[in-house]
Amino acid sequence: MPPDTPGPDVRKSTGTLRVFSAGFLGPSRRAARIRRILTLAGLTPRPGWPREGDAVGVWGRTPIARRGEWVARRAGAPLLRVEDAFLRSVRPGRSGEPALGLIVDGRGMHYDADGPSDLETLLATHPFDDAPLIARAHEGIARLIAADLSKYNTHDPDLDAPAPGYVLVVDQVRGDLAVSRGGGTSAGFRAMLHAAQEENPGARIIIRAHPEARHGHRPGHFGPEDADGVRVTLDNSPVSPWRLLEGAVAVYTHSSQLGFEAILAGHRPRVFGQPFYAGWGLTADEHPHPRRTRRLSRAQLFAGAMLLYPIWYDPCRDRLCRFEDTLAQLEAEVRAFREDRHGHIALGMRLWKRAQLQRFFGRERPLRFAREPARAAARARRTGRALMVWAGKETPEIMAAATGAGVALARVEDGFLRSRGLGAQLVPAWSLVRDDLGIYYDPTRESRLERLIAAPPPPGAEARAQALIDGLIAQRLSKYNTGGAMLPSLPEGRRILVPGQVEDDASIRLGAGSVRRNRDLLARVRDENPEAVILYKPHPDVEAGLRLGEIPAAELDAHADMVLRGIDPATALDAADEVWTITSLLGFEALLRGKPVTCLGTPFYAGWGLTRDLAPAPARRSARPGRAALAHATLIAYPRYLDPRSGLPCPAEVIAERLARPDAQPTRRGPLLRLLARLQGLLAGHARLWR
Repeated sequence: MPPDTPGPDVRKSTGTLRVFSAGFLGPSRRAARIRRILTLAGLTPRPGWPREGDAVGVWGRTPIARRGEWVARRAGAPLLRVEDAFLRSVRPGRSGEPALGLIVDGRGMHYDADGPSDLETLLATHPFDDAPLIARAHEGIARLIAADLSKYNTHDPDLDAPAPGYVLVVDQVRGDLAVSRGGGTSAGFRAMLHAAQEENPGARIIIRAHPEARHGHRPGHFGPEDADGVRVTLDNSPVSPWRLLEGAVAVYTHSSQLGFEAILAGHRPRVFGQPFYAGWGLTADEHPHPRRTRRLSRAQLFAGAMLLYPIWYDPCRDRLCRFEDTLAQLEAEVRAFREDRHGHIALGMRLWKRAQLQRFFGRERPLRFAREPARAAARARRTGRALMVWAGKETPEIMAAATGAGVALARVEDGFLRSRGLGAQLVPAWSLVRDDLGIYYDPTRESRLERLIAAPPPPGAEARAQALIDGLIAQRLSKYNTGGAMLPSLPEGRRILVPGQVEDDASIRLGAGSVRRNRDLLARVRDENPEAVILYKPHPDVEAGLRLGEIPAAELDAHADMVLRGIDPATALDAADEVWTITSLLGFEALLRGKPVTCLGTPFYAGWGLTRDLAPAPARRSARPGRAALAHATLIAYPRYLDPRSGLPCPAEVIAERLARPDAQPTRRGPLLRLLARLQGLLAGHARLWR
């Protein structure tokens, strides 16, 4: 999807952007990201005196920008001010983490109330009468709140806000240009706190510290001396800003972005400065702005500030993008931070998987591998880490060790858009699931996937999932994507596809009913469908000779009209009218394509009203989601994805694009792994030795 056309004249500029500071030219990741975004926007940053057609770039209204301002005046060149966008990253900019978007303003700066900016002009003049744009704004607001995302995202989602009913006073750091350029002083912050107390007699007052003050980068305007411990308290905790806003009865701010988020959360904040969001009829302004006389809705303000004004960047695809793509990328990065910030100790992980596991789960703190459960659990308790186990390696001993130590235990497995190549051939996964309740293929206990399927889908989820489904079908993608032979000529009639499975697989051990072997499945399908054309597709691991599940030729001839060896799963599904399975993922892929599915076992997608179930489903599966909601839970919300190109956590859509490319080959394996893959063929009946 093409990026939005961001803002006024500056977006039409092309050529060289003359810059004069290390913030643009330095070797840091942050500077490199800034250069890349600007270059993609047609403004290549370079040092040197501006020539005809060049512009001069400066960082906001910082003191170092004065050099560039002087050059622009002397050369008669346009001046462009650059700043981070309003949805930035996991950590604050001073951490060195690159931003996911920039603001490039040819008139001023959004936080400088002395003169107009491109954003102010946009908000004052844009018609905002395009229904799709406003619908995107409503959905964007809802998605931000549902995903608990803000400009910076190091807050702890497990922390509760104070008991509701308080007045929220928002602090900012000293020296912040949003304060000084927004008409603020230290005395103004004192006046704001005094007004909050005077205008809300008897109410509790909570002063919210700025994230950079909390991390020790810069001091705020308030400190412990401003809290009396009774009525006024200073909150330095990393509690979610949205949770704080939810419990507040009033919000007081100078010019913090939290005031903008307060508007999105339904508040009418009391504003003591002149930030970009003040003056449009959505705030109670202590100092009304004479240039701003228009009245906007929340959605119109959001559309201007978040959809149209910034330049958004997709670091995995290395391209400019729409707000929604940046939001999906930030969701993936923040999820990895939140789940991994305390670190993990991993049990039951084979050597060949460890490097990829480290890439997935060791970004915040290196993953530690262990063998002995009791010692691993004790170390986890001592270091504040969680325990992680490969799902098929979980034992009562591991569970008892985690319970005894009082540490969380999560199970890890391959995801549903896994790779180009088989796990049994030691091809690393691009998708993994981490389940803190159970595991998706075990219906005997609740899993995190079950809970996601049963919950109402978040805003925009079903439309996003449907777009993903459409892409998977169009690109003929499946779990392993190994390609396949052309489909032979098939007999006419009602065609039933029967996918074979690995007979010692955990999904069979835990999720199968009375039918547990491929030969029995095939016989059952033939008994109940004597006139049908039965197409049997062996499991790729079995077909490769790596796992158990081969059916003798005589039994195949007796029950199957055709065996689809080496056929791509998408091709086999296209040829089928329906699918009969025990627990195969191919049944889920058939559901996505609208095919009728009969389950003889209890896979994760059975029991929700979307399949014909011949085995009893757990009573807890009482929700009735649509196919798109099921797909969102299964393909977007449950797995985590790692982009093999950038090495970043990424959304499902990025992996789908990677898998669709013919050059997305399996990760190169060394000679030792190739030898081990061949040995697995000889040990197919003893998978416990190598999995």
